[in-house]
Amino acid sequence: MDFPIFHLDFLGNRLLIAVIAIFHVYMSHALAVGSLPLITLMEWKGRRDGEQGWDSLAYRILFTCFVLTTSVGALSGVGIWFSTSLVNPAAIGSLIRVFFWAWFFEWFLFFAEVVLIMAYFLTWKRWTGEKKGRHIALGVVLSVFSWLTMAVITAILGFMMDPGNWLSQRFLWTGILNPVYLPQLLFRTSMAMIAAGFFSLLLTYFFTRKNREFGAVVIKRVSIWCLAWLPAGVGGAIWYRSVVPGWMADHFPVALTSQNFVQWEHTLLMILAAMAATAFLVALWGIVAPRRLPRVVLLVPFLLAVVLMGYFERTREFIRKPYVITDYMYANGIRTDSYPLLQSEGILRHATFAPMRKVEGENRLQAGREVFRIACTRCHTTDGMNGIVEKLRDLYGERPWERDVIKSYIQSMHNPRPFMPPFPGNDPEAGALADWLVSLQRYPESLPGAQTVGVPQPAPDHD
Repeated sequence: MDFPIFHLDFLGNRLLIAVIAIFHVYMSHALAVGSLPLITLMEWKGRRDGEQGWDSLAYRILFTCFVLTTSVGALSGVGIWFSTSLVNPAAIGSLIRVFFWAWFFEWFLFFAEVVLIMAYFLTWKRWTGEKKGRHIALGVVLSVFSWLTMAVITAILGFMMDPGNWLSQRFLWTGILNPVYLPQLLFRTSMAMIAAGFFSLLLTYFFTRKNREFGAVVIKRVSIWCLAWLPAGVGGAIWYRSVVPGWMADHFPVALTSQNFVQWEHTLLMILAAMAATAFLVALWGIVAPRRLPRVVLLVPFLLAVVLMGYFERTREFIRKPYVITDYMYANGIRTDSYPLLQSEGILRHATFAPMRKVEGENRLQAGREVFRIACTRCHTTDGMNGIVEKLRDLYGERPWERDVIKSYIQSMHNPRPFMPPFPGNDPEAGALADWLVSLQRYPESLPGAQTVGVPQPAPDHD
């Protein structure tokens, strides 16, 4: 029996990873790193004040976080590994080699975190009375392990932006202690705590409807939590921005808006700033007059936080282009030091699964199609998201496209568009790619992307 295959090529490899990663970041940051210490604090407050309402609310928030992080959060985490390994195996392979022991330690932390959260959740109603203090201590340990997991991953994310001394001194600690690490860790920690507070305000809307008086007390305390982390978040953001390399900062307008809407940069910045201000004004309202705060308004900070975190991740990912690992590997998965060889001998000759090894008269279109698959499909589709046909139509209009013009542009496109890698192939391959692109104007086709059929790999790493 033949089963239909559902293609995601309209979405593109880049957006596929982005959607999974942004979703997972909110799960891991807000529902794990941030929520667990807040829940533990609520449990401690309930024990100290003898207020059962705090304990009950903390348990219900924990239940929500437990279900979401161990199901949807875990699946999205696996989804990141699966999609990145499929789309850019060279990049994820390089990161594993550099951070092997760090990742080993992170997986140990993650395993311990899973065991601890299960123990914390399952013993909540059994460890009462004299055991309650022990249970709160378990929550503290769980919170620390959750934060340590993020601390390791943040080192890897920082390394991808700025490897620092690792390029000359290839040791684990030079990779971990990259210039972006500590600023990003401070910012992400603050962001996680604030997002957890906004998420808890959302749950408070549902969990305290029958006790509005207690709900007002919770709104005030959680709002204080959110605003208390604001100075650290602002300080972390300023510090983070100060260590971002200058050439990355130049990409900020396009990263924020895209090429087509770069003129809206300042308008969008004002909108994002207004969104952040609105979220914190709600928290301030929750401190000053929690009883007068309409419950439906508690939904607003959570929704705004989702958008703001998504924009942060999108911008962070884009500004390091044309690299996936700065100064070491381009976004197409090809190492910078492999370019001279590939541009001399050809990328097809060194591709692992390419059906041909060089461009010949009878295979020009097929070879061009293969070069596009190897060099371009990590960021581009043919006619879907970030589609190359639309890009060419914007450049050359509806008149017949000229093969030599397109070939010349392919070989120099990284100059007007510095966030794109240089073309990695030789001259005949650039011509073959131009031939295939010209053919798309008359005979459009949907080229399956890496997530559908896999991407042939260029020359393997030799270190």
